[in-house]
Amino acid sequence: MNERNQLGHREITCFKAYDVRGELGKNLDADVAYRIGRAFAQVRQAKTVVVGRDSRETSPELAAALIEGLTDGGANVLDLGLAGTEEVYFHTGHDDTDGGIEVTASHNPINYNGMKIVGRGSAPLDPATELPPIIELSSSGDFAPVETKGEVTDYSGAREKYSKAMADFVDVSVLKPMKIVVNAGNGTAGPTFDAIAAELLKRGAPLDFVRMHHDVDSSFPNGIPNPLLPENQPPTVAKVKEVNADLGVAWDGDFDRCFFFDENGRFIPGEYIVGLLGAAFLEKSPGEKVVHDPRVIMNTRAMIEEAGGEAVVSKTGHAFIKRKMRDVSAIYGGEMSAHHYFRDFYYCDSGMIPWLLMIELLSRKGQTLAELLSERIRLYPSSGETNYHIEDPDAAIARVIDALGDQAESRDDLDGVSLSFGNWRFNLRKSNTEPVVRLNVESDGDAELTKTKQNEIAALLKG
Repeated sequence: MNERNQLGHREITCFKAYDVRGELGKNLDADVAYRIGRAFAQVRQAKTVVVGRDSRETSPELAAALIEGLTDGGANVLDLGLAGTEEVYFHTGHDDTDGGIEVTASHNPINYNGMKIVGRGSAPLDPATELPPIIELSSSGDFAPVETKGEVTDYSGAREKYSKAMADFVDVSVLKPMKIVVNAGNGTAGPTFDAIAAELLKRGAPLDFVRMHHDVDSSFPNGIPNPLLPENQPPTVAKVKEVNADLGVAWDGDFDRCFFFDENGRFIPGEYIVGLLGAAFLEKSPGEKVVHDPRVIMNTRAMIEEAGGEAVVSKTGHAFIKRKMRDVSAIYGGEMSAHHYFRDFYYCDSGMIPWLLMIELLSRKGQTLAELLSERIRLYPSSGETNYHIEDPDAAIARVIDALGDQAESRDDLDGVSLSFGNWRFNLRKSNTEPVVRLNVESDGDAELTKTKQNEIAALLKG
């Protein structure tokens, strides 16, 4: 059997807190992908693993090497081909496999790629106990001999199963006629969206979709798909206005994040969507728990409590949110970065379920997205996350705490530092990967105060 048991030592540096992200030709290439696949198969004693890949030019090569490593390690592979991260999550859980790996760099620059990795049941791997053995074995290259090489099954035809499961999240019978602009950003979302849309139309959904930047194109002619960046939002805004759409939806590269634009073309910050979806779940299932991240919380907590639910805070990041949701059996979880997690989807994030829930919510309420959220945005204005490139982030954060800490009513160090002052609060975190400090400020109904405090903290950060 053609296998590579002794590859020699190579330090693997592309593992981040809970995923793989590396710069092509520097710390991520086909050899690294092979090693990760081989190590995953051996450490997890995996019999079957789901593999998918995004639309980047290097993703097919990296996926092929990953699959070779998995099969040389004795694991069978269900190869989805071009597929979103959530399709890997779905089939890992639904088809009862030992794990899933999506080759993707999501919204990172063109010279990057990476992998998102889950275990059985689509549970994230624990960064303290489950990832280190995979990293160590990948680096050593000292793989155990395997008697039988695994086999690869072309699983690209399984999308129909996934798209039917997605369509089941919405009650088609209550949907009202709606025109929806969808922007796939030339990423991975287009073909998957088409499968879901076809299933909805087959069930009689009265929906008119206006597609833009829909074709998969690894050169990303309209920029890296990341709708969170203000410079990437105008095309969707313009299209919503041009066609008089009821709603705009956009996705990032592997479509595990979903972004919304109201009927006026206004981009809706993610924290307001978290509160809205949380309240919608609680209308159907009163008393449930909803998990949120600690960056912007005032509107989210208010909406959850008003709807009779329990708000539970978690550290930012999908591995932490998913673990917290499992711990407390939360029905839904959301981050302001537009990751939305669902108990009925293996506690995983999905970029397709949110817009499906949204069109049902708008139909049931008989209101537009602007009508549902304009008052919430007025009641709890937030600054949006602002990034400051600072040489010494620790010293900059210390300056802010020294200046404002004694005035605070409460302090929380769950994720960075959060200081609350009664009618306003802020969260300050430093990046794990670059000299950047991220600031979020919010207030209780005072947009001017929010802006003033943002400027005040920015001045302290800059020294």
